[in-house]
Amino acid sequence: MMAGTLSIVGVGPGDPELITLRAARLIGSAPVVAYFCREKHPSQARTIAQAHIGPATREMRLIYPFTTEVSVNDPAYHQNMSAFYDQSAERLAEELATGNDVTLLCEGDPFLYGSAMYVFDRLQTRCQTQVVPGIMAMNGCWAQALAPMTHGDDVLCVLPATLPEAELAGWLERADAAVIMKIGRNMPHVRQAITRSGRMDEAVYVERGTQGAQVIAPMAEQDGKAPYFSLVLLPGRKRVR
Repeated sequence: MMAGTLSIVGVGPGDPELITLRAARLIGSAPVVAYFCREKHPSQARTIAQAHIGPATREMRLIYPFTTEVSVNDPAYHQNMSAFYDQSAERLAEELATGNDVTLLCEGDPFLYGSAMYVFDRLQTRCQTQVVPGIMAMNGCWAQALAPMTHGDDVLCVLPATLPEAELAGWLERADAAVIMKIGRNMPHVRQAITRSGRMDEAVYVERGTQGAQVIAPMAEQDGKAPYFSLVLLPGRKRVR
């Protein structure tokens, strides 16, 4: 076991006031704060946590080799991303081996489509690890949209927009409530899947939920490409209330 402790911290969906007290404490006391980012772009997680990072804290940027430029269906995507997470884990391990604690920031919740999960998988048996949950993007978005999602025995389905259209439509037909994440370049086939399932009238599009320049609108009015921080809500609550 390495001497340092790795703290994987969810910083919430975007609004800095939605960071938990525990996350703020760990960020503020960390000798090293790490975060994922794009080359020549600020880290969204770091921006959210900025007020809690001390002046003496060392920062470690884990720079993605690419983000949306390569399709997840391209074999090169998984090969290169796997190598990137291997390298990121080793960089963190070097710090932990010296006895330094490291706090790794993650947008939303670390264990819901979070990049930090891949580092966790590689390091959990090699160092002391703790995970701090964060408010998820979907929580922040449905609160901002004033869209109650489930009640009683409603089934909530969380779907990646990267699924094939037919599969996505099938899940939407079965679920009472649904959240579609990772919209981006997948907007055209997400629209087709929602239309195919007969649920377009109830679908709500949320872009940059809880962040600046937030957009909330009927999905039927949206077309073209969406940014990374966007999702679609399909509320349930259709039975007796």
